[in-house]
Amino acid sequence: MEPFTTLRGRAAPLMRANLDTDVIIRIERLTQLGKDELGKYAFEAIRYLESGEPNPAFTPGQPQFAGAPILIAADNFGCGSSREGAVWALQGMGFHCLIAPGYGDIFRNNCFQNGVLPIILPSDQVNELAALAEQCREFHVDLNQCRIRVGDHQWLFEIDALRRQMLLEGLDEIALTLRSDEAVLAWQRMDRQRRPWAWPGVVATR
Repeated sequence: MEPFTTLRGRAAPLMRANLDTDVIIRIERLTQLGKDELGKYAFEAIRYLESGEPNPAFTPGQPQFAGAPILIAADNFGCGSSREGAVWALQGMGFHCLIAPGYGDIFRNNCFQNGVLPIILPSDQVNELAALAEQCREFHVDLNQCRIRVGDHQWLFEIDALRRQMLLEGLDEIALTLRSDEAVLAWQRMDRQRRPWAWPGVVATR
């Protein structure tokens, strides 16, 4: 993963509560397309009209939000079925940071696993930021300071220290575990000596 430290750019508001992963990306798209092809089909049920033309009511699709790296969402974003492809689809649209009052638990975990920062703020603050986003203001998200700044105003957010470290250093859970490789190997060597019966057929090579 790419490390996440700071992010600047416009934010696209999508203030629709309980927007689930089935809306973010349809299941059949995940069986037909590769990870890097999903962005075009993110939110397709509400992003496009029946004719296939862009839906003007879909705010993130409006020209002024093209290339926006931040998505502001309503409560319980990413609820529903657990699919990592929902995060991939958002990344395919160019989003690297989400701001909402709450998320589906598995969806939020998948965000961290893929280098996307899912910020949680109270609803009134999210609504305030959505109004600023409508004005096409530039947002500055700083993970080092756990701060969002728009002009002279700032909003602080909290994030688990380990999750923050993973994003700052571009690590998923496997990469984080591998950093303790020597400690794991040392424990295995000790346990093989203490309980050889628990390691049948295993020969220590390191």
